Amino acid sequence: MRILPRAQREAMFEIYSFCRAVDDIADDPGPREVRREQLARWRSDIDAVYRGAAPPPLAGLAAAVRGFDLQRENFLAIIDGMEMDVIADIRAPDRTTLDLYCDRVACAVGRLSVRVFGMSHDAGLKLAHHLGLALQLTNILRDLDEDASLGRLYLPREALQANGIAATGPREVLAHPAVGKACAFIVDLAEEHFRQARKIMAQNPRRIVRAPRIMGEAYHAILDVLVARGFAPPRARIRLPRAKLLFIVLRNLV
Repeated sequence: MRILPRAQREAMFEIYSFCRAVDDIADDPGPREVRREQLARWRSDIDAVYRGAAPPPLAGLAAAVRGFDLQRENFLAIIDGMEMDVIADIRAPDRTTLDLYCDRVACAVGRLSVRVFGMSHDAGLKLAHHLGLALQLTNILRDLDEDASLGRLYLPREALQANGIAATGPREVLAHPAVGKACAFIVDLAEEHFRQARKIMAQNPRRIVRAPRIMGEAYHAILDVLVARGFAPPRARIRLPRAKLLFIVLRNLV
């Protein structure tokens, strides 16, 4: 985001700070009821921002809302997505539940971001959908073991059952010899969303879609490494070399 002009950059940092705060609540190991109360306070704070009575710590977010006409429902959708993780640990959701979760925690972030990037309404919504899903599905594959340590498993039930995996417990699923086949289903979904996102970005001026291009290329590189590594245990943690990230950024700046 540092490549963006100052106003856009600061707005994106405010959006990221909000997402980071509510995500930390979702991942906190504390009592669920306490975390739901914390998310409820965030809903109240977002309402206050849109009433013109933002709490002092959210003055920067309020400025971003005004400057880029950010929509309240997208902030609330993100909170709703985080609450899905708080109410109960998500384990092998059906596709409908997984799609709803991804829309809330990823595509809603995209819908805020494309406003900041300056994209047209229709193209922005389409990019937020496809790139948001591509990034979130890649996250799911990258974080299998980290999520399992929290008691969560986002691989869809249909993909597990189609490959003979009856279990839904994270540890049991991730130790199953067919887990790679179930993950391949998510890989194919992510690849299709990456393709659709690239088509949309190719139809827009590069200066407008430079930041999402960088995000898309970086995450696709992560997906490539995940596929090359495979999904059978033990699964080494994946991180892109800084040189690779720098190359992606520089290529999109030229």
